[in-house]
This record gives sequence, structure tokens and C-alpha cells, in this order.
Amino acid sequence: MVASLAPRANLWIECSGQVVLSRWRVELLQAIEDTGSISAAAQRMKVEYQRAWHKLAEMEKGLGVALVERRTGGAGGGGARLTEVGQDYVARFARFAAGVDDVIARQFDQAFGGG
Repeated sequence: MVASLAPRANLWIECSGQVVLSRWRVELLQAIEDTGSISAAAQRMKVEYQRAWHKLAEMEKGLGVALVERRTGGAGGGGARLTEVGQDYVARFARFAAGVDDVIARQFDQAFGGG
């Protein structure tokens, strides 16, 4: 076997056929939490602000909960941060993804002889 083989898998969660969480979407949520801003998170993710806003709206609509608390601009400036529910979804998805990655690694090792 070729020594450079490595397994990769896309992972997402749907609700009523609509993607509500994925590795990319959770990375966006984490970037919002880290930067305190949807705009700064979009820059970090190298996507347009509108795309980040749209994906956030899709997640919130699909899950039926607010994931981000938004503060409008003004003298003190605006900002955004994850709600407790948003933080919980990020943590749960991280645990889920880590578990899936472990299973994939084990299955890959069994099928391809571990490298």
C-alpha cells in the first residue's frame, strides 16, 4: 500500500433534510466566539460576510434556537458571541466529530493495515 494514504470524511448533521451543523459551520461559530464579531469571523474563515451571516441564519432556523447573541454598533461598537446553547452545540459537535474520527481511523487501519 501507498504510505501516504489518509482517511478523510465530511461530517454534518441535518434536521428535516437541512444541514444545521457541520465541521465548517461549527468552525464559523467558534470563530465568532473567538473574535467577538461575525465580520471578523468571516474574515478569519476567508468568506464574505453575507455568506457567514446566511449560514448562521440557516443554522438558527434549522435548530430553532439562537446560537449567537448580536449587539448592534454604536459608541461602544457592536459584536457577537455565542449563546449558552450555541456553546453547547459547539462542544457536542466537537465530541461527536472526535468520536467519528476515532472510528474512521480504526476502520481505516483495519482495511489498509495502519500506516
